[in-house]
Amino acid sequence: MSEDRSGNGQQKSWFGKLTQAFSDEPKSREDLLADLKDAADENVLDQEAFSIIEAAMSVSDQQVRDVMIPRSQMVVVEADLTPKEFLPLIISSAHSRFPVIGENPDDILGILLAKDLLPLFLEGDLENFDITKHLRKPTVIPESKRLNILLKEFRATRNHMAIVVDEYAGVSGLITIEDVLEQIVGEIEDEHDSEDDDGNIKPFDQNGFIVKALTPIEDFNEFFDVGLPDDDFDTIGGIVTQKFGHLPRKDETVQIDEFKFKVLSADSRRIRLLQVIRSE
Repeated sequence: MSEDRSGNGQQKSWFGKLTQAFSDEPKSREDLLADLKDAADENVLDQEAFSIIEAAMSVSDQQVRDVMIPRSQMVVVEADLTPKEFLPLIISSAHSRFPVIGENPDDILGILLAKDLLPLFLEGDLENFDITKHLRKPTVIPESKRLNILLKEFRATRNHMAIVVDEYAGVSGLITIEDVLEQIVGEIEDEHDSEDDDGNIKPFDQNGFIVKALTPIEDFNEFFDVGLPDDDFDTIGGIVTQKFGHLPRKDETVQIDEFKFKVLSADSRRIRLLQVIRSE
């Protein structure tokens, strides 16, 4: 009994310290974290809970630019594409929200939700699809916004994505509520996340396969049971770019052995996504 009372007394003393930390005149955050760490070391506070508290407090020091998805890695849909043209991109990325751009890449027309496309498949009316009628208004924020403020705004507005702009109002990236939450609770994985590369090559309708340009050549060879050379390049995008002899644009095609490669997505620096059709 005496050991239990001693343990309870120790626990109460640590809770007393925690209570004191919040009730006294404000101390430095470093002192508060030190008290919390002591409590965690004494098993009064769960270590995982302490990690979350520590991460949550550090979020106020972070800005959007620290964790945003840079513009070069954004998956966007061009407004002038037909559903048949942009659906491979949506399927391959497995995202739920997509910025839609006009002729100017800095012109974000709105956000397309993948779920809004479901009625099209049910109705079968893809030919008369007007993407502008299915867009949500984009939320635009500066790079300098604090993550804790952004998280409050996400919760208040129920938005899940924001477009990030630089001081010249040019698009510099995007950020989602998941990106912010991961700074607090760690990486959030869903059923589409995988530690292997199975997601780099996906079948698509009768038009062959959708292949990410960063797919290692070794994986491509294994998947298709072929022997494309990997002496000079590590990725399938490298081989395709070499075959073109220049950095190709969207919709350009090239034949390599029995494979026809069509560029589905590319920017000014590299290929992103390919459609691959294998000859019989």
